[in-house]
Amino acid sequence: MDVTILAVGTELLFGQTVNTNASYLSKQLNDRGFNVMYHHVVGDNPNRLKRLLIHSLEDTDLVILTGGLGPTQDDLTKETVAEVFGRELLFDEECYRLLVEHFEQRGRKMAENNKKQAYIPEGATVFHNDAGTAPAFAIEADGKCAICLPGPPREVYWLFDHGVSDYLKRFHEKEMVYKVIRTIGIGESDLEMVLMPLIDGQVDPTIATYAKEGECTLRVASQRDTREEAEEAVDAMIREIDKLIGEYIYSYEDTPLNEVVVHLLQKYSLNLTSAESATGGAFAKSVTDVPGASEIFTHGFVTYSAEAKEEILDVPEDIISKLGVVSKEVALTMAAGALERAGADIAVAVTGCAGPTADPGREPGEAYIAWMTGGRLPSTSSCIHIETKRNERRWNRNYFCLRMLSSVYRVILNVEKEGLLPIQG
Repeated sequence: MDVTILAVGTELLFGQTVNTNASYLSKQLNDRGFNVMYHHVVGDNPNRLKRLLIHSLEDTDLVILTGGLGPTQDDLTKETVAEVFGRELLFDEECYRLLVEHFEQRGRKMAENNKKQAYIPEGATVFHNDAGTAPAFAIEADGKCAICLPGPPREVYWLFDHGVSDYLKRFHEKEMVYKVIRTIGIGESDLEMVLMPLIDGQVDPTIATYAKEGECTLRVASQRDTREEAEEAVDAMIREIDKLIGEYIYSYEDTPLNEVVVHLLQKYSLNLTSAESATGGAFAKSVTDVPGASEIFTHGFVTYSAEAKEEILDVPEDIISKLGVVSKEVALTMAAGALERAGADIAVAVTGCAGPTADPGREPGEAYIAWMTGGRLPSTSSCIHIETKRNERRWNRNYFCLRMLSSVYRVILNVEKEGLLPIQG
């Protein structure tokens, strides 16, 4: 079934409010096998809303509207929908009772204009709103359906979980299953080219690639008569994908890289430390954002200046003066200093230029990321050179953090593969 999501509210057009309802509803609908074709936003103008609603119902089978169900004069979504469907607004005793009860429970007197919210289009299915005052409803005619929800996201989420989701089951023809695969180290264009033998001419399952900041994700989806059939189709396709790009995949369950890394470190009781310059502590934050990170991360060093690198991590002054702060040798020495001071098993370090400017002879987005192992792991070290060709500071810092996490992830996989992980217990 094709769907339009139509948001009502002048504040959305003015940029005063972000339309988070559209992204939430799109995800919920796609998860259930619906095809979201359009997102529209219209101000609190009944004539423009009417024209857009008529057009949307001609073009798609289901229109979900958010906003304009409040008690004020500019809340006219319900009236407009009733007019388009040729229905009268009727006073609903149950809706009114729940409205009065809502205010009484909060020790407030209900304003007279709130009574407006108890009027519902004739023949509509009502979804009572325990998260707010405005009832939601669905109305059908001639194979078309409109579902009207209030604007506040909290109410939209509650109503979807407590009424709308079950109502939508009447339109389900097939079961939808999808999984999201996360990759690092390969761009979206290259990813699509490698997967072209699977993507070209695809029908079901389908593969869609999405570029995120510094990484790419794949969505593998199938619609079949039963959930079991859809799951089998998705899993079979993922096995084929793995043959082509397995080296770049770090999660088959849409798990963020920082969580994957922390969970691996916890699994093997390995301690991690970091030495950061260009990222200014962002890497340590990404690790400690994961619950339970204190089990594997006790020290992080932010050595932003050359003096800090020398004093805290014992980076020799002559290396910095000869090679510059942004160099392979400085990154490796930073990792070595962090590993020794923290007594960790793995250390990762970064030095670079986040931008928008750079040191003489360097470019924004250039960095060296080094890692070193010790403690209960065999002593190894390595370093990579990164050039993003971007002068966007926030993007570069985020990408550096992802590559640091990726480095730690690869270190653990390598020692795991070689059977060199410490015995636990």
